[in-house]
Amino acid sequence: MGRVAAVLRTPAGAPQASDRVLLAAAALLVALAAWDAFAGHLPNVAEHWDIVLVAAVLFPATFLVPWLLLPLAASRWLLVFTLVAGAAAGLLDLAGLEGGFNSAKIVAFTLFGFWFVQMLEALSWVVLVAAVIPWVDIASVYRGPTRVVVEEQPGVFERIAVSFSVPGEDAAARLGPPDVIFFALFLAAASRFGLRLGATWIAMVVCLSTTLALTYSFDLDGLPALPALSVGFVLPNADLLWRSLRTKGRGEHRAPRQP
Repeated sequence: MGRVAAVLRTPAGAPQASDRVLLAAAALLVALAAWDAFAGHLPNVAEHWDIVLVAAVLFPATFLVPWLLLPLAASRWLLVFTLVAGAAAGLLDLAGLEGGFNSAKIVAFTLFGFWFVQMLEALSWVVLVAAVIPWVDIASVYRGPTRVVVEEQPGVFERIAVSFSVPGEDAAARLGPPDVIFFALFLAAASRFGLRLGATWIAMVVCLSTTLALTYSFDLDGLPALPALSVGFVLPNADLLWRSLRTKGRGEHRAPRQP
């Protein structure tokens, strides 16, 4: 194994793989910020093409950010990083840099989701979260605080939500903070507990895009997104989750403690 190890070793001064991934995340965030800043100046297109653009391009691009930030998911400094990202978002908002503000929100919500996963020591806890949050979200959207904020204080929702700008318009599709937080949480959980990471990411993006398409098709003001995320997490990992629940008493799928 000595020769193989020598080949795989990172040369002195070369960036680590995780560093390259984080640089890719930074470049993607800059690109998303540029899109948000200039999309309104592009020619307008039909509404159904807006939906296609958001569902097929902007959702995957935006939710590639949590994937690229996964090297940070095990850091003991996550809460500090989250607060720094939140402070950066606030400063960008004060400076009137809407694109940068939106990108900083994506980072802050993602890191908070990663931090939340660190509180969940066993996979069964994540499964419990996936089982409960859809009902909480449905109640909030139709009867609870989400409905109050969206209907009575739409400006507040627009400021805290992650926006997906469309060409030639000031309007945008929006996802609330919990949607991004739980996307990051489930993705980090899939990585931490050895689930199907790629399939989980794809399933959650597809489920979110389907929710958006249903909202447009039935001319609705909005639909809860967390049920889609829970389905996207559970569906590609159902057999692994079932096996874990059956064997949890023996300690399988328990996350190792951080040193």
